[in-house]
Amino acid sequence: MPERIRQSVRLLPRAALLAAFLAGPVLSVPSIEAGQSAVIEATAKKGGGIGFVLLVSLQRP
Repeated sequence: MPERIRQSVRLLPRAALLAAFLAGPVLSVPSIEAGQSAVIEATAKKGGGIGFVLLVSLQRP
């Protein structure tokens, strides 16, 4: 068996393992069913004006 073919055969298990490792999460996403409980909403923003107050109060004269 030529050396090049032997190297290719030795790399096949590593390549298959890497492909399975990378494709696993991608292939599992469509199987997850999205329902009402899967929606993640942001919390209500509180104290929105405090940033402007700090900006004005920390300005140098």
